[in-house]
Amino acid sequence: MTKKKMAWITDSTVYMTKDLIDNPDVYVVPLDIIFGTEAFQDGIDLDTEELYSRIKREKEIPKTSQPSSGKFLSLFEKLKEEYEGAIAIHISTQLSGTLYSCKSGAEMAEFTLETVDSKSMGYAITSLLKMGIEWEKEGLTLEEISSKLRVETENLENYILLGNLEQFYKGGRMSGTQYLLGNILQIRPIIRMNRKGEFELYEKVRTEKKSVNRLIELLGENMEKFHISEVQIMRGNVPEKAKELEQKIKAVFPSVNTVIGEISSTIAVHSGEGTLAIQFHKEGIKE
Repeated sequence: MTKKKMAWITDSTVYMTKDLIDNPDVYVVPLDIIFGTEAFQDGIDLDTEELYSRIKREKEIPKTSQPSSGKFLSLFEKLKEEYEGAIAIHISTQLSGTLYSCKSGAEMAEFTLETVDSKSMGYAITSLLKMGIEWEKEGLTLEEISSKLRVETENLENYILLGNLEQFYKGGRMSGTQYLLGNILQIRPIIRMNRKGEFELYEKVRTEKKSVNRLIELLGENMEKFHISEVQIMRGNVPEKAKELEQKIKAVFPSVNTVIGEISSTIAVHSGEGTLAIQFHKEGIKE
């Protein structure tokens, strides 16, 4: 049997668009969400609606855990019968050891694998997958595609309005001082994932309305410098607010395509219900 050229591996922090869901060569390995002694596979045993409901009901902030190398080993043992190799694009290594589990599983299975640290999560991984699949259609090799994707991670931008400061703090993503000040001063911090793939406090903004308007200003600042054809709006169970943000973006930048998607349960554990984020790909510097 002739093997397929390559498979695509990612994790459950990705936003799966219809074309990726329908692509038989894309495989998603779920992270685990842990409530006490109970572990749930993100997107399989637990969706965001159930997650938010359980957090409200039990007043407990769950933990997240990377997939084991054994889980990846099982996948790669199957894939090596069908594919020559694979490219894995995962959540930032600064936030999770998922990429390392993946590499370990591939080594144990003796399966050819190229890995890409997205230095991000969510739609950033989606964008990288879409770019890579297009380059595969153009005939580029496993090594060529992964090399180009590592460069493109530098061109993915994001700005995040957290839905729940307490969850972000308890998840170890914010200092106690930042959390306390945010609560006392009613600050809606704008968080950004930097080029190292770490969360950083980008700006402190008073009130939600001002922070949403600041997201649009930040998008405008980027559009003055770079070609940006699409903006992805990621939400944490706030469809009306996401739609309102989309309308505001369209009013200022009518030519930009917009996509609205729900954040995964793994991301929601840390960012909380009510999160709003914009992500986009800087496609080139304007002359």
